[in-house]
Amino acid sequence: MPRATNSPASRKRRKRVLKRAKGFRGFRSKLYKYAKDAVRKAQTYEYRDRKKRKGQFRRLWIQRISAGTRAQDLTYSRFIEGMKAANIEVDRKILADLAVHDIDTFNSIVAQAKAALDNKATAAA
Repeated sequence: MPRATNSPASRKRRKRVLKRAKGFRGFRSKLYKYAKDAVRKAQTYEYRDRKKRKGQFRRLWIQRISAGTRAQDLTYSRFIEGMKAANIEVDRKILADLAVHDIDTFNSIVAQAKAALDNKATAAA
């Protein structure tokens, strides 16, 4: 009995891998054996870096907020503490956007946070 190789499915699988490997250098884009490994590695990096990107954006937002608060003589951590004391729930993405594009609104939020910190300090004393 002849050996069946399921040729249509195998060819489809190889074409799919080689299509994903398009643009890779050298034999990594031409030969299935090497393209398969390169594509698997690329997918691993893709997955990992989608997660990393979120942390990178958060760090960027924190830097922007910190720069805005330091202009108002306040550190980032004290600002966040003041916002919690004032019950202001605005995420870092929005705060960073305000710090860059709408400075007046950001400064008013900083003022509210400072006032809440002062109230907290007097209540504790």
